[in-house]
Amino acid sequence: MKGDKNYELPTAEQLKNEMDRLRYKRSYIRTLTGTIGALISAAAAIVLLSVLVFPVMRVTGNSMQPTLKEDQVIMCRRSAHVKQGDIIAFYHNKKILVKRVIGVSGDTVDIGTDGRVTVNGSALNEPYAALSAEGECDITLPFTVPSGRYFVMGDDRAVSVDSRSSAVGCIAEENIIGKVNMIILPFSDAGKLN
Repeated sequence: MKGDKNYELPTAEQLKNEMDRLRYKRSYIRTLTGTIGALISAAAAIVLLSVLVFPVMRVTGNSMQPTLKEDQVIMCRRSAHVKQGDIIAFYHNKKILVKRVIGVSGDTVDIGTDGRVTVNGSALNEPYAALSAEGECDITLPFTVPSGRYFVMGDDRAVSVDSRSSAVGCIAEENIIGKVNMIILPFSDAGKLN
């Protein structure tokens, strides 16, 4: 018949090569989907850790200088135990603020006109404080910290708006995000906070 083409059957070697190519393709696709799945799982785990266990945030403002500087990226650790001297991140009026815990429930905080802070009659040793200043203070001193609350102040006392102001007041336990324990960026400042 005219127009019929002769087709040759593939050789055994050609069949073997085609089978090898198909096996390689299936293996490649399995490896690729497994890798993509692992990357997605790792990214999801990192996001969950950073939101639920180790929140990460950027410092804005100068109220925590010299300890923390503007635009540093910090990491917090969720902790049920917050004590005097800890730096905490907390929610206030839909913002996140970072301050140092000065007094806990039941402590009596007093601030002299020279900015010297005393807690329960003992002067605090505050090498981290940039400047001793009374700052913005409209509360009656001495002040007793209510139950379940924390009295916080920024390290740069002259510019910080904190528990000395009735606009911020003492921080409720449920508003605390966590204790700031590490600077992540910039790398030149990276390290654990004491």
